[in-house]
Amino acid sequence: MTDDLHARHRAVLPDWLALYYDTPLEITHGEGRHVWDAEGTRYLDFFGGILTTMTAHALPEVTKAVSEQAGRILHSSTLYLNRPMVELAERIAGLSGIPDARVFFTTSGTEANDTALLLATTHRRSNTLLAMRNSYHGRSFSTVGITGNRGWSPTSLSPLQTLYVHGGVRTRGPYAHLGDAEFVAACVEDLKDLLGHTRAPAALIAEPVQGVGGFTSPPDGLYAAFREVLREHGILWIADEVQTGWGRTGDHFWGWQAHAENGPPDMLTFAKGIGNGMSIGGVVARAEIMNCLDANSISTFGGTQITMAAGLANLTYLLEHELQDNARSVGGQLLERLRTGTADHPGVREVRGRGLMIGVELVRPGTDEADPAAAAAVLEAAREGGLLVGKGGGHNTSALRIAPPMTLTADEAEEGADILLRALHSPRRPDTDRQRQAS
Repeated sequence: MTDDLHARHRAVLPDWLALYYDTPLEITHGEGRHVWDAEGTRYLDFFGGILTTMTAHALPEVTKAVSEQAGRILHSSTLYLNRPMVELAERIAGLSGIPDARVFFTTSGTEANDTALLLATTHRRSNTLLAMRNSYHGRSFSTVGITGNRGWSPTSLSPLQTLYVHGGVRTRGPYAHLGDAEFVAACVEDLKDLLGHTRAPAALIAEPVQGVGGFTSPPDGLYAAFREVLREHGILWIADEVQTGWGRTGDHFWGWQAHAENGPPDMLTFAKGIGNGMSIGGVVARAEIMNCLDANSISTFGGTQITMAAGLANLTYLLEHELQDNARSVGGQLLERLRTGTADHPGVREVRGRGLMIGVELVRPGTDEADPAAAAAVLEAAREGGLLVGKGGGHNTSALRIAPPMTLTADEAEEGADILLRALHSPRRPDTDRQRQAS
């Protein structure tokens, strides 16, 4: 059945639509932190639909909210008052840390970032953007154009002029050998030098933890230091919180709060986890920025009643059950276990992350070269052991990405670590031609 579905997939869908595994997996249902495939095999899910199943699969509170809302009305567009949308916007505005905040809902993180770019370029009257090397911001024409990761940027054509800044990757690049304070100082000086050679950009967009880039991040405080420089030039700061929001990093509710010394960002974008699988994205911005557009606009599907009902129920559950604290404690346990278990592994360059957002970077033993074939092999071995993880990375897809639902238990963390460590220590497959390098 799976082989037949794969053939049908290939016949009607784009060649560039990536699939994991030599034999692709059809997931039919899930519960808690587990999913099942079409053959009835159960897996512990450590990737959550690319960080989208934030709380749990089939969370009863979300399922009930969706079912009850579906029985009333699914959708009416933003042309009509929408109580669930207003209620969720009020809660997100209050949580954002941005003063006088306005919220605009979209259907995805790509669309959220696209909207933030529209607002920034309109407000600043500039089409120049600053973005981080190794970044990823979506798959629309504008967001592909500011993505600093060649593997996910299929065209150099763009309506924007993008300048790429150092700092998103702590352990690679020209400043990797420096201590944290010196690293930050060098990146700030580089930013100052860059701004001396260009017209003032509209904004800097940055992921506090780079997602597709392999869960890399700078030292805490880098973006606060950047903020001082940006303010001198009137440049806005956009925090791309599509993967880091809602407490996943454990230490903070938003990733930008690790860089909060000089205040909150001018805008933040969100998506993925807030809907727990329902399609929700959005932008939070100061009112003067959000209201800068001088033409009418609507969103047909952004903020539709059924997705807002899901978001409200999911956010309420996350806050009432203190899942940020769980991400901190269980994530810390998992991170330490993986670091200890790979300390003498010649192919593991680094185990990094915070909260339930952990990356394991693989290299060819004895070198500092990325090893995408090894990452693909470990992905397969983990699946065979009953564990689903993701992949990512910069120049090559050589980092494992671990981001379970935030209700993960300590026992499940131990179980997943056991499976992943066995997969990492299993013999490499000699046939690398079949290893997919999609993340």
